[in-house]
Amino acid sequence: AMALPGELWVELPAERRIFCSVLLFSWAVYLWEAFLAHRQRRVYRTTTHVPQELGQIMDSETFEKSRLYQLDKSTFSFWSGLYSEVEGTMILLCGGIPFLWKLSGQISGRAGFGQEYEIVQSLVFLLLATLFSAVTGLPWSLYNTFVIEEKHGFNQQTLGFFFKDTVKKFVVTQCILLPVTSLLLYIIKIGGDYFFIYAWLFTLVVSLVLVTIYADYIAPLFDKFIPLPEGELKQQIETMAKNIDFPLTKVYVVEGSKRSSHSNAYFYGFFKNKRIVLFDTLLEDYSALNKEPAEGEDGENEETKSKTKNKKQGCKNEEVLAVLGHELGHWKLGHTVKNIIISQMNSFLCFFLFAVLIGRKELFTAFGFHDTQPTLIGLMIIFQFIFSPYNEVLSFCLTVLSRRFEFQADAFAKELGKAKDLYSALIKLNKDNLGFPVSDWIFSMWHYSHPPLLERLQALKGAKQE
Repeated sequence: AMALPGELWVELPAERRIFCSVLLFSWAVYLWEAFLAHRQRRVYRTTTHVPQELGQIMDSETFEKSRLYQLDKSTFSFWSGLYSEVEGTMILLCGGIPFLWKLSGQISGRAGFGQEYEIVQSLVFLLLATLFSAVTGLPWSLYNTFVIEEKHGFNQQTLGFFFKDTVKKFVVTQCILLPVTSLLLYIIKIGGDYFFIYAWLFTLVVSLVLVTIYADYIAPLFDKFIPLPEGELKQQIETMAKNIDFPLTKVYVVEGSKRSSHSNAYFYGFFKNKRIVLFDTLLEDYSALNKEPAEGEDGENEETKSKTKNKKQGCKNEEVLAVLGHELGHWKLGHTVKNIIISQMNSFLCFFLFAVLIGRKELFTAFGFHDTQPTLIGLMIIFQFIFSPYNEVLSFCLTVLSRRFEFQADAFAKELGKAKDLYSALIKLNKDNLGFPVSDWIFSMWHYSHPPLLERLQALKGAKQE
């Protein structure tokens, strides 16, 4: 009698079952994402006229521009997603991970570090893996920046700036990643039975330090930060911060327009030392994209001038304050702290499960490690592959929570009496960033960490009309 698929599956050795499960789950997630993206692309293709309920807030020219932009982005996302899924599968099937580990051993061996120097080998492995990832991702990044973003008027970078930026990002990432990883591996090695507690505490400290130093020391390596000049806007921001007891110490404007014409705002810092950062593209008065180049200036300005057809970009002062009211709402309502707590609880759980699983030899054998069980490879296998079903569920739950937080932050801005200005700011930002306001419900539910524009506007409408 023929064996049933279920019986064949049970007869497979544990390591084959683990390997096949990881591959099957990876493709299942990819196919689910592709199905959702297909549904959303159908919306982009078929919604060619401004729906009635959007008639008041969006003109047909902007609607068409955003439709074509999102359609191009979705098509690009389909091909890059397919490539990355096939690449990941080929790496697993062809034993790319054990091959790279062996190569790392040979390189560190030549430098005089034998097999007992596992941490050195791990760092070489990490450097090679991130280098491979950077090189294979480069054509996609170039196409996205210089074809898609360029075509739709967002890219402000030259090729030289792009490459300088890419190299700088890679170097800065390695300067953080390699020392942190070596310390983490060392802690796991010497931590004894309770190493997972020390490893978790270490990653907690590292994440808090990075959040503290990011905007002061890391971000300025890539963009120019200037203090917001004295004036009406700065006074209004300081007054609003004071009214809600936000311990504001500085307000910066960042030159985001050198990179892209997308706009943003955020705050950072711990305890009594908070700073607000506004992108120049958010501010009508400061956006370089709104300024005419002086006559007789160089050709690059002519190029920038031809790219900035989306006049006038940015928000008026009242609208900027409304956007900040929303951002400060996240702080006042404790969303930032809640997110940190959730992320740390998750991190602790993952390290605990890692401690339970790290001794299982079949996990290593499944991925081609028959004689050795390197800690870094264990971290990679367990966190990236074994936890992937859990990570998908967690990611969906966090998306749902994020949408809820966004509505609450909007409601907070509304309580500050900024509903009308936030309403117009959301419309402007949607227009400046060419967001498409119509979405497939399943795609939106799975992917959107911010509620769709119409839902946010409807929630604000009550207060706007008062």
